[in-house]
Amino acid sequence: MRSPLNDRITEIQPSGIRKFFDIVTEMEDAISLGVGEPDFDTPWHVREEGIHSLEMGRTFYTSNAGLKELRTEISNYINRRFGVSYDPLSECMVTIGGSEAIDLAMRCMLNPGDEVLIPQPSYVSYTPCAIMAGGVPVPIELEEKDEFRLTPEKLLEKITPKTKLLVLPFPNNPTGAIMEKEDLEKLVPIIEQNDLYVLSDEIYAELTYKGEMHSIIEFPGMRDRTVYINGFSKAYAMTGWRLGYCCAPKPILKQILKLHQFAIMCAPTTSQYAAVEALKNGDEDIARMREAYDQRRRFLVARLREIGMDCFEPYGAFYVFPSIKRFGMSSEEFANRLLREEKVAIVPGTAFGDCGEGFMRISYAYSIEDLKKALDRIEAFVRKLPDSAFFRRIAIRVS
Repeated sequence: MRSPLNDRITEIQPSGIRKFFDIVTEMEDAISLGVGEPDFDTPWHVREEGIHSLEMGRTFYTSNAGLKELRTEISNYINRRFGVSYDPLSECMVTIGGSEAIDLAMRCMLNPGDEVLIPQPSYVSYTPCAIMAGGVPVPIELEEKDEFRLTPEKLLEKITPKTKLLVLPFPNNPTGAIMEKEDLEKLVPIIEQNDLYVLSDEIYAELTYKGEMHSIIEFPGMRDRTVYINGFSKAYAMTGWRLGYCCAPKPILKQILKLHQFAIMCAPTTSQYAAVEALKNGDEDIARMREAYDQRRRFLVARLREIGMDCFEPYGAFYVFPSIKRFGMSSEEFANRLLREEKVAIVPGTAFGDCGEGFMRISYAYSIEDLKKALDRIEAFVRKLPDSAFFRRIAIRVS
C-alpha cells in the first residue's frame, strides 16, 4: 500500500514546545513558565461586545475578508500607529489568528524552490509553513552580541539569486528582541537591491518597552513589498478568540483572500465584533497590561542575573532568553532536569532553531508571585550544578 501522506509533512518535526506542557499538566505542584499566552482576562468591554453580538443573533458568516467595520478599524489603527494607509476594502483581511495569515501568505507567494530567509531563534511556524508551501527555509542565525537583532551583514550573507521572501519576526518570540528604527532603515536598501518581499509578523508590536515600535512598512517603498501581519491574541489577551489580520498591496492580498475563501470561508463572527470594540476602545487595556509585563520583565532579568545566569535585556514581547552555556549542558538537558528535579517548565532554545542551543525561553506572562516561586526553584537547581556561577560568586565573596 502506498503512503497516504505528503513527504514534506512527515519530514517536519513536531513542535519542541508542546511536549513539556504535556508533562506539566500531569505533574503535581509543577510551575510552567513556558506558555506564550497572556495571563490576563480579555477586557470586559471586549467580552461584553462579543456577548452582545450573540444576544443580537449575529451568528452568520461575514464576508470572506471580514466585517467591513473591523477592516476599517484595522486600517485606522495602522495609520494611527505607523502613518501608513491601507484600503480596508481591498488591502485588509481578517484571518484565524496571525498564524493563518503566515501560512496563506507563504502558500500564495512562494514557487517551488524559492528561498525564505528566516531569522532565528524565532517562532516555530515559519519553517514548516515555508516547507509546506514548497519553499526552502534558510535560517539566519542571530547572535546575543547583537541583542538578537537582524544586522545588514547577517542578511547579506544569506541572500542568493533564489531568495524571494524575508521574514521579519520582531518583536521576537523567543528572544524578546526588537528592531529599532535605525536597525530597520539599514535593511531597506538591501531588500530593494535584491528585489525581496517581506513578511512582517508584528503580533507583539504593542508589547515593547523601549521607545516606540517601528515597522518596515513605514519606510518609502516597503509598504508595496510587505505582507503585514498582526492580531489580537497578545495585545488584547484574546488568544482563544483566534483572530488576526493581514494587510498587503491589492495584487498580493487578492490571491491570499482567494485561498482563504476556499480553505476557511471567514474568521469567527463573534470574535470579529469583539475585535472592533478592542481596536476602538482598548488602548488603556494595552497600556495597563504592558506596564505589568514591564514590571515582570525587569524583575525576571535582575533575578536571573542574581542567580548567575547571563541574560541580555529584552525590550519586546513577554519572554527572556537567558544563556545556560556556562553550566556545561545542552538546552534540552537543562530543561528536562529542571522539570524533573524542581518541577519548573521552561522551553529549550533549540525549539526555535538550532542557534537557540545554549539558551532557554522563559515567559513572564505570569503573576509576580508565580515568577518569584519559580525563580527560587531555578536558583535551587542552579546551586546544585558543580560549575555554577552561583558558587563562583559565593567563593569570591568569601575570599
